[in-house]
Amino acid sequence: MASTTPAPYVVEDCGPNLQLFSDGTVIRFEDYNILPPPVLPPALSTVQWKDVVYDSGRGLKLRVYRPPAATVAGEKLPVLVYFHGGGYVIGSFEMDNFHACCLRLAHELPAFVLSADYRLAPEHRLPAAHDDAATAMSWVRGQAVASGGAADPWLAESADFGRVFVSGDSAGAGIVHHVALRLGSGQIAVDPARVAGCALLFPYFGGEERTRSEAEYPPGPFLTLPFSDQGWRLALPRGATRDHPLANPFGPESPAMDGVALPPLLVVVAQLDLLRDRDVDYAARLRAMGKQVEMVEFEGQHHGFFAVEPLGDAGSELVRVVRRFVYGHGGDAAASK
Repeated sequence: MASTTPAPYVVEDCGPNLQLFSDGTVIRFEDYNILPPPVLPPALSTVQWKDVVYDSGRGLKLRVYRPPAATVAGEKLPVLVYFHGGGYVIGSFEMDNFHACCLRLAHELPAFVLSADYRLAPEHRLPAAHDDAATAMSWVRGQAVASGGAADPWLAESADFGRVFVSGDSAGAGIVHHVALRLGSGQIAVDPARVAGCALLFPYFGGEERTRSEAEYPPGPFLTLPFSDQGWRLALPRGATRDHPLANPFGPESPAMDGVALPPLLVVVAQLDLLRDRDVDYAARLRAMGKQVEMVEFEGQHHGFFAVEPLGDAGSELVRVVRRFVYGHGGDAAASK
């Protein structure tokens, strides 16, 4: 008797990235990078880098970037933990464009940059990525207290764990938000290291009610409203809406942040980003709670412009903005780049 079980069919088709089938099977396509690879200038070749496992149980790695300034005797440099974008669904620290972003940050801040991979949806739905970020922060804490063979020699020699910053772009910035929340509520402990600030670059937030920019802006070159909605369907727990606390910081069931001791925040916004109004509202509402928030808006730029053109003029200005934040010369600003 022939089987009556229907063959699996595609329920989510993410173009060149992946397909999700009705039985839960996920097929990923290896060559999905649609970003033009950057041509690196010779100066960035002076940044050394290596891959280190931070979660052996899950095989998760981070890429450690050591700037040439770290070789100066007695020079201690800040540490920047970085989470890449990709809607929680695609991406890796190994991708050329994210690699170029981190090379620039390491070289030009200068700082040690720790670019961490994390588990992707839909195979690993949220809060998996946030949990991995917490594990990465625990690894940083471990390095701050490590000695002998347990200590990474680059970090042991020249990293200032009293000046740890956490940053990321798009979904990576969403991860940074949740890292900040967990830090402020005591769910993550990094002592004796200290998180001195968090930089959210065009964060990927969601919500059921459309903002004006979501409703009226034309599709961006690398982020459209259907793609954004699809990302949340794939990343959130099954059955959840975009008002879930993992997507919407101010949703009806999101925890109140008034009493949470958040570190100083830098929020970078792109003027032509579909998510522009949502990101501006995020900064404004936190400011109204008395949080220390600097917001910088880049005119004429779309979502993800730093990863799209890591070596472009806007990317250069973004690195300068992050440098000012890291080295303590921040303040309310507006960039017109």
